[in-house]
Amino acid sequence: MAVLAVVTLAVAPALCAMPVVRTVAPAPVLAVQAARAADLVVLGGGFTAGLRQGMVCRVTRGGSEIGDILLVDLRSDASTALILNLAPGQRIQPGDTAAVKTRQV
Repeated sequence: MAVLAVVTLAVAPALCAMPVVRTVAPAPVLAVQAARAADLVVLGGGFTAGLRQGMVCRVTRGGSEIGDILLVDLRSDASTALILNLAPGQRIQPGDTAAVKTRQV
């Protein structure tokens, strides 16, 4: 049993170092719904596009950063997100593009 634990500990760092590559296509913003507590952003991409609940996406328009959103509800071909932050003087609107934020290594 102790040998198995040593092997597991020796292998675990190697597994953690392996990069996970997942392709997720950018999703178009279809609508922004004003709500009492928070505005909701509806995206034209969902589970089948590789999006998952809890992902943070950056919203852009023509190369300019508009803000960040958090995916909270997903369907196969659509998702809903909460706005986390906006660039000064900006608002998210239909036609913007949302892409999953990735960490640069």
